[in-house]
Amino acid sequence: MPRRRTRHPDQFDLLGWEPSQPVVAFDPRTVRAASLAASISKAVSQSLKGRQREQIAERMSAYLDEQVSEHMLNAYASEARGEHIINVVRFIALVEATGDRRLLEFIAELFDWAVIERRYLPAIELAERLEKRAEMDRDIEAARRQLKRGGVL
Repeated sequence: MPRRRTRHPDQFDLLGWEPSQPVVAFDPRTVRAASLAASISKAVSQSLKGRQREQIAERMSAYLDEQVSEHMLNAYASEARGEHIINVVRFIALVEATGDRRLLEFIAELFDWAVIERRYLPAIELAERLEKRAEMDRDIEAARRQLKRGGVL
């Protein structure tokens, strides 16, 4: 009977690797609404889902040094309470209290931007430089071909 090989616990599974997600966003179906205000309410609601709203309100209150109640959070998360749209200061406090980057991405997507961690910035800068180098290489090759056709080279 052939011996079955077992993998060492410190050995990585090559096929089990998944890349990180540099951009984290809400499922568009969960925040789609007839107006921007209603979409924001849905995003707030999605962010609060599965969390203790009382604790989030306490964290926001501590961050802002002003009272934010669970009732206010419920109003911000309700599409039916259109007059209670969250303001930007409380939105920032909500992001801080929940740590939910999807809220920032929701706003950034409106402008065709993305929210990423700072650690990815050097990779983006490198990619931009490589693109610029490739563009310069194409320009150099085009100039070289033109010089050859003209008999200079």
